[in-house]
Amino acid sequence: MAEKRIAVIGTGPSGLTALKNLLDEGLVAVAYDAAEEVGGNWVFTENSSHSSVFETTHIISSRSLSQYADLPWEMSNPGAADYPSHSELAAYFQDYARHFGLYDHIQFKTMVLKATRVAPNHWNLELQSEGRIWQERFTHLVVCNGHHWDPRWPEYRGTFTGEYLHSHHFKKAAPFAGKRVLVIGGGNSACDVAVETSRISARTDLSWRRGYRIVPKFIFGKPTDVFAAGSSWLPIGLRTRFSAAILSVIQGDNSLYGLQKPDHAFGETHPTVNDELLYRIRHGKVHPKVDIERFDGQTVWFKDGSSAEYDAIIACTGYRIAHPFFDKSFLDYSHGPVPLYLRMLHPEYQDLYFVGLFQPLGCIWPLAELQAKIAAREIAGKWSRPEGLASRIERALAKPHYRQIDTPRHTITVDYHAFRKELLQHLPKDYIRQDSTGLKPLRQAKVG
Repeated sequence: MAEKRIAVIGTGPSGLTALKNLLDEGLVAVAYDAAEEVGGNWVFTENSSHSSVFETTHIISSRSLSQYADLPWEMSNPGAADYPSHSELAAYFQDYARHFGLYDHIQFKTMVLKATRVAPNHWNLELQSEGRIWQERFTHLVVCNGHHWDPRWPEYRGTFTGEYLHSHHFKKAAPFAGKRVLVIGGGNSACDVAVETSRISARTDLSWRRGYRIVPKFIFGKPTDVFAAGSSWLPIGLRTRFSAAILSVIQGDNSLYGLQKPDHAFGETHPTVNDELLYRIRHGKVHPKVDIERFDGQTVWFKDGSSAEYDAIIACTGYRIAHPFFDKSFLDYSHGPVPLYLRMLHPEYQDLYFVGLFQPLGCIWPLAELQAKIAAREIAGKWSRPEGLASRIERALAKPHYRQIDTPRHTITVDYHAFRKELLQHLPKDYIRQDSTGLKPLRQAKVG
């Protein structure tokens, strides 16, 4: 194929910016999405789908640090909340797609069944839409299918005979009215679900296997990530100790709320951002529990020897990294680590890109936008990857931004500010600038 032709899998926040930046470089690109609209995880539906958001979900990073450089909130929705809701975010992504003329380059209701690398710059995609299956050929593949959609279930002895679901399938609290509910997990989804069910349940308990830090959404009147950005110039180790000290002063010790104390340093797990959980606990609406020992019908036994009966369990235990369109013998990152340079470039396949396959302590898509710009520039012949990619990847994996605990959830974590700085080193200095609230455009980006 003389002409470069690029396929983008997914039109969530990462896929959209990948498509936009490819078109900016004058490249031929098409994006495929199984859904009917752009926005990926942020398009709420009560039906089971790719999306994991529920009725009352709001983002946990503030809008100031959760915006594309090429379309700040001021250009789209200047009245959006400090922490936008899923509906505000979906509208923002749809505005982005309209603003840059992306809809003409997207095929909705189209599933990528298989992606096969036949040879360098020769990808075959097997596609399905409304019962029709066919193949398309491309020179490059950009993978943006997200990593918050394939549920990871916990493993316990015994069997629970009540209602048992993963947070991916939790869409609203109403079905749990008057029920005895156990929520498993200490992450953002778990604490949000516990708060929501506690408003109408007969009782809501929250089981943690270890202690977690609960971070408020505002510190001294500022969104927490904006406040924290003021110390982003500090080394990460010093910055995390400063953050832990501030949090300790504001929230106090976990034992004050009946919660387990963290057995790890700040940053060694992903922070849980929630303003309501501690309030609901101290008001007797959410009841802390330790880790689960076993199930026995509708009885759950905990590791401290206590037990309780429940009508429903909601497992908020995270997601697997999944690329079902790849043969596992070709590529499988489901168990970690994820050996990619800049979290996007494969050491062997120079026609394959991953955009958004990382988990920052902050928001994904401003950083995915930078990845997309680098990928588009390389495909357009304006940037070249450095030599010795494999050894660079090994060094990065050996010295991550945070030494996190060894769990499947913590295989792709990056520091927002450190990773942004790293990505910017590979882009022309006139692409973007930074102010105190985040990214702003230096120039109006081209419409593809």
